[in-house]
Amino acid sequence: MSSHLMSEMENTADELVVIGRGELIAAESLKRFAARGTGAGVTVRTPRPADLAAVLTAEGAVVRQDGPLLTVTGMDAARIGDLAARHALPLHELAPRAASLEEAFMELTADSVDYLAGETR
Repeated sequence: MSSHLMSEMENTADELVVIGRGELIAAESLKRFAARGTGAGVTVRTPRPADLAAVLTAEGAVVRQDGPLLTVTGMDAARIGDLAARHALPLHELAPRAASLEEAFMELTADSVDYLAGETR
């Protein structure tokens, strides 16, 4: 089946082949392809974001802070929770976020686009 509708692909296919400008970009499982996108991570809400960010960064995670909300990549939710507990840092939210196939597709094919929506020739 061929489609540009990633939601359709997520619900019907197990394997994905992506071609851009005549070049093979990927030939792998949907799960593995989606994981290549940067959308995956863990959302963490804490009243002490700077303290938790410092702990997580020291352990190798990449942390982006927006007020009391942290977006963490490179570390799973269980490890984040364990580190927060070890350092007595309260958590109000700890939610893993899977990468979406749509986000991964858009990121990984960005260099293979000939025409963008709204672009005039």
